[in-house]
Amino acid sequence: MTDIAPTHVTDLSFEDALKRLEAIVSRLESGEASLDESILLYAEGDKLRGQCEARLADAQARIEKITLGQDGRPTGVQPFDGG
Repeated sequence: MTDIAPTHVTDLSFEDALKRLEAIVSRLESGEASLDESILLYAEGDKLRGQCEARLADAQARIEKITLGQDGRPTGVQPFDGG
């Protein structure tokens, strides 16, 4: 079927999930996958995309922005606003 072995998405690090997703996209773009294989790969890719988005959102929620006073010295932290 494919040389890309399926994996449990939640067991992968963000970097490994992204590499796996890239491999799936490459396989799908090659046009060499059968219809059934393409459907399975697409479903796995969708799970990987969701996992990557969740991990990024979690990381963003943990980031804090250091606030500086008028003298340029740190005065505290604020939650990351993403903007």
